[in-house]
Amino acid sequence: MAALFCLIVGGLAIAQEKEQKVPQQKAAYNVTVNAITIAVTVQDKKGRYVNDLGEKDFIVYENGERRTINYFQHDQSAPLSLTVLLDVSGSMALEDKFEDCRRALHVLAEKILAPQDELALLVFADGEVEVAARHSQDRSAFLAALDGEKAYGKTALHDAVAVSPQYAVRARNEKRALILITDGIENDSQSSAEQALEIARRVDVPIYVIGYKIPRAEEILARHKRRSGLTAMGIVETLNLFAEATGGKAFFLDDLESLLSTLYEIKKEQSHQYIIGYTSYKEDDKYRRIMVTTPGGNYRIRTRQGY
Repeated sequence: MAALFCLIVGGLAIAQEKEQKVPQQKAAYNVTVNAITIAVTVQDKKGRYVNDLGEKDFIVYENGERRTINYFQHDQSAPLSLTVLLDVSGSMALEDKFEDCRRALHVLAEKILAPQDELALLVFADGEVEVAARHSQDRSAFLAALDGEKAYGKTALHDAVAVSPQYAVRARNEKRALILITDGIENDSQSSAEQALEIARRVDVPIYVIGYKIPRAEEILARHKRRSGLTAMGIVETLNLFAEATGGKAFFLDDLESLLSTLYEIKKEQSHQYIIGYTSYKEDDKYRRIMVTTPGGNYRIRTRQGY
């Protein structure tokens, strides 16, 4: 998490009018110094991960201005901290969606992750996000919580996306991610998708979105929607936004086999990521855009869009 502190720089202003001295005034300038850390995924044109780059191969820009890299790490064996954000609302009980997710997450905990990796479970339904199992290398609490869950209630997807990254960022390891698994139906949030995105994209955690068995038929969506305008295309667009803005990736799946392969892919991508740090100086709280380039190669680069 970015460290935050203020530097107060005193200024001295002296003015004269009709030879009368005005008392000295101190002008204060608030400058926020942020230690920014970004996870960067680099792939070639064929989608293969690129692992032979060094610090000198990257250029980082913030709001169009080049920043000096002061931290660089690329260790494929470094431990991960994954936070699963699982939709346990009533719509997930349809078409065996929840049971498929439960079985796939068992495989994630028991076979995909390395023993040194951390895993946590957050669940959401009826407007609440619950920490079902905290970050731990011990899988027993995660599996017990997972097996005790049942699908119920409405879906406050936007609210869950707004608050969950703030928990995921507290994990111990530098390589960390939030894995959101949902059918995308939204019918109970107090916040809009745009408001949730505004909050989530300021936190240094990529969101990997798995849209599982999103309802295509309008008659099915009509039974769940709270407001007009909920469509399968709209669900896909919203979930893509959450992933792209945070440097993650979105997957849209319809079977258990694809779900399992996607969890393997997320683990693989996290292991191949570069961790880059730089210092940012801000005089306001406005959103700052981040761009990373590799002038020496024609690569596909993915990282969070800003903070």
